Amino acid sequence: MIDNYTVLTTFPYSTEAQITKSKLEHEGVSVILLDEKTVDSDPLISQAIGGVKLLVSNNDFEKALQIFNDIRSYEVDANRNPVNCPSCDSNRILIAPLERKNLFLMLFPFFEKTKYICNDCKTIF
Repeated sequence: MIDNYTVLTTFPYSTEAQITKSKLEHEGVSVILLDEKTVDSDPLISQAIGGVKLLVSNNDFEKALQIFNDIRSYEVDANRNPVNCPSCDSNRILIAPLERKNLFLMLFPFFEKTKYICNDCKTIF
């Protein structure tokens, strides 16, 4: 049964996952949460196991992705203003995954400068 599902996103805690799951189910998308109870029983291991995984049916994936992109929170600056993409001026900006180019940044990732990625045009800045 799980072979027919794809991970849409992950969450560090189950509360956000439950809210997103409820919205997707309300829109008719078939959803499963993985590792929810494990993270609830010991939140400190959330990062080690990859957090709570929100899976959606392969048949509903595109619809779920569109709904999720509409409801997810995007990055804001220190003054709570939306961050805009330099290429397309979209304000649907996320934090880009860490690159960890060298051993030092692998051991101490908090020294790596935060980069952003536009959710529309995929520009990293």
